[in-house]
Amino acid sequence: MTSTTINREILPTNVSPLNYHLQIEPNFETFKFDGIVKIDLKVNEKNVDTVKLNSLDIEIHSANVDGIDSVYVTSDNESQVTEFGFPKGTFSSKDNAILEIKFAGILNDNMAGFYRAKYEDKLTGETKYMATTQMEPTDARRAFPCFDEPNLKATFDVTLVSDQRLTHLSNMDVKEEIITDGKKITHFNRSPEMSTYLVAFIVAELKYVENNDFRIPIRVYATPGNEQNGQFAADLTAKTLAFFESSFSIQYPLPKMDNVAVHEFSAGAMENWGLVTYRVVDLLLDKEHSTLDRIQRVAEVVQHELAHQWFGNLVTMDWWEGLWLNEGFATWMSWYSCNEFQPEWKVWEQYVTDTLQGALSLDSLRSSHPIEIPVKRADEINQIFDAISYSKGASLLRMISKWLGEDVFIKGVSQYLQKFKYGNAKTEDLWNSLAEASGKDVRSVMNVWTKKVGFPIITVEENGSDKLTIKQNRYLSTGDVKPDEDETLYPVFLALKTSEGVDNALVLDERSKTIQIKDNDFFKINGDQSGIYITSYSDERWAKLGKQADLLSVEDRTGLVADAKALAASGYTSTTNFFNLISGWKKESSFVVWEQILNSISSLRSTWIFEPKEVQDALNKMTNDLVSGKLNELGWEIKPEDSFAVQRLKVSLFGAACSSRDDKIERIAVDMFNRYIGGDKKAIPALIKPIVFNVIARIGGEDNYEKIYQLYLKPVSSDEKLAALRTLGRFEDQKLIDRTLSYLLDERDTILSQDIYIPMQGMRGHVNGINKLWEWTQTNWEELVVKLPPGLSMLGSIVTISTSGFTSFDKIDEIKQFYDNKSTKGFDQGLAQSLDTIKSKAQWIERDRAVVLQYLKDHDYL
Repeated sequence: MTSTTINREILPTNVSPLNYHLQIEPNFETFKFDGIVKIDLKVNEKNVDTVKLNSLDIEIHSANVDGIDSVYVTSDNESQVTEFGFPKGTFSSKDNAILEIKFAGILNDNMAGFYRAKYEDKLTGETKYMATTQMEPTDARRAFPCFDEPNLKATFDVTLVSDQRLTHLSNMDVKEEIITDGKKITHFNRSPEMSTYLVAFIVAELKYVENNDFRIPIRVYATPGNEQNGQFAADLTAKTLAFFESSFSIQYPLPKMDNVAVHEFSAGAMENWGLVTYRVVDLLLDKEHSTLDRIQRVAEVVQHELAHQWFGNLVTMDWWEGLWLNEGFATWMSWYSCNEFQPEWKVWEQYVTDTLQGALSLDSLRSSHPIEIPVKRADEINQIFDAISYSKGASLLRMISKWLGEDVFIKGVSQYLQKFKYGNAKTEDLWNSLAEASGKDVRSVMNVWTKKVGFPIITVEENGSDKLTIKQNRYLSTGDVKPDEDETLYPVFLALKTSEGVDNALVLDERSKTIQIKDNDFFKINGDQSGIYITSYSDERWAKLGKQADLLSVEDRTGLVADAKALAASGYTSTTNFFNLISGWKKESSFVVWEQILNSISSLRSTWIFEPKEVQDALNKMTNDLVSGKLNELGWEIKPEDSFAVQRLKVSLFGAACSSRDDKIERIAVDMFNRYIGGDKKAIPALIKPIVFNVIARIGGEDNYEKIYQLYLKPVSSDEKLAALRTLGRFEDQKLIDRTLSYLLDERDTILSQDIYIPMQGMRGHVNGINKLWEWTQTNWEELVVKLPPGLSMLGSIVTISTSGFTSFDKIDEIKQFYDNKSTKGFDQGLAQSLDTIKSKAQWIERDRAVVLQYLKDHDYL
């Protein structure tokens, strides 16, 4: 049996690892690899004659301790543990020992462990493979037998063996490289102490670009023909490492930093120490052919992974319930550094539409989970790589940084990193460092936010002109909170904004309290929207706030729009309040507020998607009426002198006009597309290319489908390839939907496994697609489980995308029935969240169907 800590399935502690000497040789013919690992062990219990470590899909050839052969080896796939038995007394006189294991593994195509990534050589057109790694959270055990737990840190000496024409990379720099009998053998220098999930090695044909502005070599690697698009990331890496060194007052400790574009990759990127791996589109950037979203995405991902080099790699969470410490902080830090380098991006304003709304959306479901959630088994860990760990974690840190002040916050973080470097830490350790730096009781305030699920709705009742009674209750998007779900009292920073400024001292840590205000002509709770909660006002106050845009910051206006929609969706207020608020802000000048308005309308439209055509048409008219004035004022054409903010706004308004079927704008889009297909590669500005493609899909037809398909096969950039792939899912003709679905699992790998969710996202935008996708998922379920094993994250994404588009109670029953007799291990949480989402939508329609129809009629849209 493995030992348990709070029911965790962990390895026994009779030995612990100090160093790994690991040699790996991949075979690109058989897709297998051979390996030898020598683990320097510290012997903690001399009377135990067994060693247990983690391995999965590994074939053990032999094992010995200091030359004494094992007497048995047993592997258990369920627990992913292999036990090595040795003769009695093997460890009795040892303080240290070397365990040597010879083994073989599979160079799998599951994007986990040591795996093969398929690609087409850009220069020759040949199909080729790269061998690369993805160890987080618990897949180092697929690459080599190891003590695969984050707090069992050790040093690593890695050796790679392959054909001499291939490039070898690992976490550290090269110690020695020799060629013997046509084989290249690369020995890398010893790493600092680190967790197994951060070990990385790559064997592939690679080229690189570099930046020499920092004190160590910085390179971006890609397969030949793609490397030139790595310069943006290389230059940003140099600036960001210098900025983080200065912010944390701790040097980046490794001798080099490599970023590598990997062709098949299950996540966006992985922060392996000194060798960060990325999905191609999240690292390589062809700015001339990229949308603004893509440019910002690459910058954020690079800075997120670099923040991890300190927060996660240098100091690592003790166990996986502390994942949010890694991910929440890296998310916050990527915004912090983006704001330093690109102030015109206004990232702290965008945070409200992006990170905060992502957090609130998932956390408003009954099936959400606390930021710190106990995880016991390997197959549970992947499910917490979600918007709670990343976005709610980052939102919580944003809230703390506003409370303590940014400088004090960074000082406390620096002290925390200094204290625990090369070790492991718990959430409480961070709170203690922040308390020390600030003199405030951080722990008692923050423990509620990290250990309890959900967030509150703050209800504001006005008593006369000078008093407010403010009350908190748990918020659920389904609006049906039970008494036992409403016991938590959150410490809520009210940040009361009045004409005199923001009062940051007010905290609501009880059920309700009454506060005095001088004048209720203008006030707003959650000033600048950094608190993790939703605020509910009276209908009269909503009407008044709608007329006070000039007194509100961008974050305030964005937050009000998001809150009004959330309250309407959950039944705390009427959808009319939401409509009235946004209809009064047609002259809004901030792209951030406009994006929230359009996101919120899009959410309503996806809820009303199964309603009759005339209702859809009326919602189109309403959207057009909303955006047409601003679009006419600005024009849609992107000019060289336009600022980032103006470009973003033009793109958003153009997109909204296209999706709501504005005749004139649609004709412009079609004309651009035809000229583009005809050979004029400058006909469609890169910033609006995905929008133009979507227009073509809505018009439909086999001829248009074929044109988009050819763009997918022969794109001018990876951005265009993704846009075309998503667009294939947007065609509504049944025959064309079937054609797209046929590519998802075909033997030719028309669509890479990492990308199969992308056309599915396109299908979620129309009724035929939603229905067909669910039908396809049921039909192909057994094949999907084999291709995307449940312990990995991709299957959960497929389940969510293929079910959450529905809007009726009947479908909840149908989906439950399908999964009733199947194992949902590895995606049960995602499935529950999807069902909660459908329930919330079904209730919203039933409750406000008549209200929405009446509004549309009253305003001559219907």
